Amino acid sequence: MTDNPAQKIRLIMELRRQGISNTDVLSAIERVPRDVFVPKTFRDRAYENIALPIASGQTISQPYVVSYMTQLLKLDKRRKVLEIGTGSGYQTAILARLCRRVYSIERYRNLLDAAEEVFKTLKITNITTKLGDGHKGWPEQAPFDRIIVTAAAAEVPQDLLNQLGNDGIMVLPVGRDSGDQKILRVTKDEHGKVSEEALLPVRFVPMVQGVAEET
Repeated sequence: MTDNPAQKIRLIMELRRQGISNTDVLSAIERVPRDVFVPKTFRDRAYENIALPIASGQTISQPYVVSYMTQLLKLDKRRKVLEIGTGSGYQTAILARLCRRVYSIERYRNLLDAAEEVFKTLKITNITTKLGDGHKGWPEQAPFDRIIVTAAAAEVPQDLLNQLGNDGIMVLPVGRDSGDQKILRVTKDEHGKVSEEALLPVRFVPMVQGVAEET
């Protein structure tokens, strides 16, 4: 473990300077050990404000982007959240501290298995995971109060929009190529009317359909 309190404090201060003001989000970042989600070779950099590579050509997102997207969701302990792209499980663990239950879908079996092991180690019990195609969402558990997508879709997936409940918020990166992606916040009002706002420019791995082949 390389849970370095001084590095963590530096990270929290940097996130505050970058405009992360939600104290619950900052507390979750402080309490969830990012180092256990990072490959051993990068653990000395776990509390730097950078994205890091993980298995299967994927990444663990920059803490600022994790915090920013989480803050946009306006979470509380009543919320049921769908996450598309479990990845390392770091974003999932942050969400789990802030909502009632997280349903998380991953297309890579090896990433899902590794994330589930970390959740067990950290004794996080309000995460339900499955191997699947994120584009299809999790219709059996819909509707969701909040949806977060951690890979970039060319456009908002219709199935996910259908699974977002009224008064719901979905946060996702959208863009056809990595140089032209933005975080989109999609909201549904109490009558089901949808509105979108394009926010932060970002660079995410692409959202791919289907479950990955075993390698």
